[in-house]
Amino acid sequence: MIIFSYTIYDVAKRAGVSIATVSRVLNNSSHVSEKTKQKVKKAIEELNYIPNILASALTKKTTFTIGLLIPDISNPFYSELSRGVEDACNDFGFNTVICNTDYSTQKEAAYINLLRQKSVDGFVITTAHYNDKNVIKLIKNKIPVVLLDRNIEKSAEYDIDLVLSDNVGGGYIATNHLIQLGHKKIACFLGPSEIEVNVEREKGYMKAMKEAKLKIFPSLVVYGDFKLEFGYKKTLELLKQQIIPTAFFAANDLIALGIIRALKSVGFSVPSDISVVGYDNTILAEITDPPLTTVNQFIREMGYHATELLIKKLKGECSTSKKIIFDTELVIRKSTSECIVVDLQ
Repeated sequence: MIIFSYTIYDVAKRAGVSIATVSRVLNNSSHVSEKTKQKVKKAIEELNYIPNILASALTKKTTFTIGLLIPDISNPFYSELSRGVEDACNDFGFNTVICNTDYSTQKEAAYINLLRQKSVDGFVITTAHYNDKNVIKLIKNKIPVVLLDRNIEKSAEYDIDLVLSDNVGGGYIATNHLIQLGHKKIACFLGPSEIEVNVEREKGYMKAMKEAKLKIFPSLVVYGDFKLEFGYKKTLELLKQQIIPTAFFAANDLIALGIIRALKSVGFSVPSDISVVGYDNTILAEITDPPLTTVNQFIREMGYHATELLIKKLKGECSTSKKIIFDTELVIRKSTSECIVVDLQ
């Protein structure tokens, strides 16, 4: 079966105008009379003509398209982040192509190569790892990049925009909240150690614990991934050990939900027996039972701001790189309470 596609030449012929006139109409030029515009638009509609974006890019030097690379859109945090990017693109007349890297630098590299072949104008990237050679390669090739919710090693040496959250502060306020409720044995469940946000959230946890002069148990500080299953399995393992915490600080809401699920499965009540604090304040935090106390990141705003920075750079409106750090805040719900258990061992 042969699928025939009409071209700009067919549109010009149907409308009885030049190809240049059709191009002006497609680009919303003011140098075309209203009568001629209507003739061209009618021809476009009759032929169901779809402009070739890549062909247009050869002339304009732009496709008005941004590549968004994120680790996992099934995680509500990245869904919200992506929505912020897409909202900004819509507001500024750009398109978005979203790719999931699954925290793999190999998959990230493959998507970057594919999107460059498609002539995207720039990238908003939530990098797979702190030591990310793919991002450095883009920067060295002078491809516009904004890093979102991630940093890379020695980023200050490169012309790169960063939109981040105060992860040290977030880890601190989460842990300090539990300390103020009287908890002393506080577990800290983190995502992958090669991602800087986890290291920073651990720093916030350590800072709060040290300020309160509380003992830090190495067995209670665990790195893994950002998934619910990690929180569930690791909690069950921890409960079999000698030191059992009275509270958990989780590096994201999915881990926290896994923790709550595991605690309930063995008969513990949240928060009466053990308190749990999450991170991100995704929609899951509101609908879980009990509703989750969590650290709020301004997720959609971060995505929007990162995209706006990239578009300004693409338009030549911003020459110097910027580092924007969003504040965090604690949202207290019903998964935390005063510690009434002296020792759960």
